[in-house]
Parts: sequence; C-alpha cells; structure tokens
Amino acid sequence: MAIPWLAALKVIPWGDVIEHAPSVLKAARKLMDRQPPGQAGPPATTEPVSAVPSLGELKNALIAAQGQIERQAQTQRELTETLAELAEQNARLVSAVEVLRLRTRVLVWGGAAMLLWLAVLTWKT
Repeated sequence: MAIPWLAALKVIPWGDVIEHAPSVLKAARKLMDRQPPGQAGPPATTEPVSAVPSLGELKNALIAAQGQIERQAQTQRELTETLAELAEQNARLVSAVEVLRLRTRVLVWGGAAMLLWLAVLTWKT
C-alpha cells in the first residue's frame, strides 16, 4: 500500500510546488482582503414578472432576497477563509517537505561517507 504513495510523491513536481506556494498564499490573502464583511452583489433575477405584485408580496420577496444574499455572502466569506487557511497549510507543508529533503540528502551523504570510511578501514587491514 505504501508503494503507490511513494510513486505519487516522486511524480509530484516539488520544485514547482515550492516555487508557487508563496504566490498562492499571497493570492489567497488578497482574495480575503478584497472580501468586505457584510457586502454582496445584486441578486440575479430568475423569474419574469407576469403580474404586478402587491406591496406585501414585494416586501416578503425583498426580505427573502436579503436573507438569501446574506447567506450567500456568509458562505463566500467562509470559503475565502478556508482558501486562505488551505494556502497557509500548503506553505507550511512545502517548507516541511523542503526540510525533509535536506535531511534526506544529509543522511545519504553521511551514509555514503560512512561506507567509504568503513571500506578504507577494511582495505587497510
């Protein structure tokens, strides 16, 4: 079961991921800053008006539309916050992977040096 994960990790272009992580984080923060709290765009009309509604019907429709706009604005704010959190997690993940890559290189070079040293000691005796 670990083989597919290792293959997937080898296929991922980590250099590109590391290179683009700061720009993704910056874009997510810009998106979050651009989103003012409590504001939403105009509602889209989906039904044509066939008859003149009464004032009470208009008032009820307006209240329902305002509620829907508020729910959509809240959903959009939550999605923007989630996107920013995911971008920050991605940046932390990329930095952790970079540390692990560095440690792996150090271990490989250290192991190779140890084997070379043992080979030299064995050859001399």
